[in-house]
Amino acid sequence: MEERLQKFLAEAGVASRRKAEELIVAGKIKVNGKTVTELGTKIDPRKDEITYLGKKISTKETKHIYIMLHKPEGYVTTAKEQFGRPAVLDLIKGVEERIFPVGRLDYDTSGLLLLTNDGDLTYKLTHPKHDVDKTYIARIYGTPTEMDLQKFRRGVFVDGKRTKPAKIQILEKGERICTVEIIIHEGRNRQVRKMCEAIKHPVAQLKRVATGDLKLGDLPKGKFRHLTEKEVKYLKSL
Repeated sequence: MEERLQKFLAEAGVASRRKAEELIVAGKIKVNGKTVTELGTKIDPRKDEITYLGKKISTKETKHIYIMLHKPEGYVTTAKEQFGRPAVLDLIKGVEERIFPVGRLDYDTSGLLLLTNDGDLTYKLTHPKHDVDKTYIARIYGTPTEMDLQKFRRGVFVDGKRTKPAKIQILEKGERICTVEIIIHEGRNRQVRKMCEAIKHPVAQLKRVATGDLKLGDLPKGKFRHLTEKEVKYLKSL
C-alpha cells in the first residue's frame, strides 16, 4: 500500500513530518538508491528501500517513545543550535531512540515539553487545524485592567495578524508583578510574550503547565518521565 514519503519517515521516527519534508527537499533521502526531492513522492514500504544517511529505514523496528520534560530556562528546543547553547535533548539521558521535541518552548520559558519519535502524533499536536489548549502561568509587570483582559481574550495583533481568542485570569496581584493563567490554542513564535506586550504588561517569567489535559504536575525542573499508556491514548485521541 502506497503512502507519502514524509509520512513514512515520520512513522519510522526519523523526524517530525515537517522536518522530514525538509530532509526530502534537501536531497537527504534515497528511494531504491535514487535521491528524491519531491514532497509528493509516494512509496510502498513493502517493496521500496528507503535510506537516510546511508541507513535503511524501516517502520517495523520502530519503538515509539513518549516523554514529558520539565524544560528549564536557558535551553533551546532545536536539536542543534548555531550559538552552541544547551539543547533540551542534552537533558534526556538513557534513551537510545532518536526523539525530537513536539513544538517549541522559548529559550527563556520553562515548563512542559513533550518529546517523541512518533512523527504522526507530532504533526497532529502542532498542526494549526488541531486546536490543543496550552496552559501557561505567567508573571507579568503591572496589573491588567478589565479592559486589558477583554482585549487579550478577543485576540490581539501579533506580527500584523490577530491571534485567536484566548483565556486569561488573574491569580495573584502584587505591587509590581501580577500572576496570571493564560490558555491559548495556537503555537506562534513567542506568542504569549507578544500578546502580553500588546496589552502593555510584559512577561517577567513564563512557564507552561499543561498541554490539553496533560499536566506538568510536580515533575522537577530539568527532569523527564515517560508518559503512561493512558496519557498516550489521550494524546492520540485529540
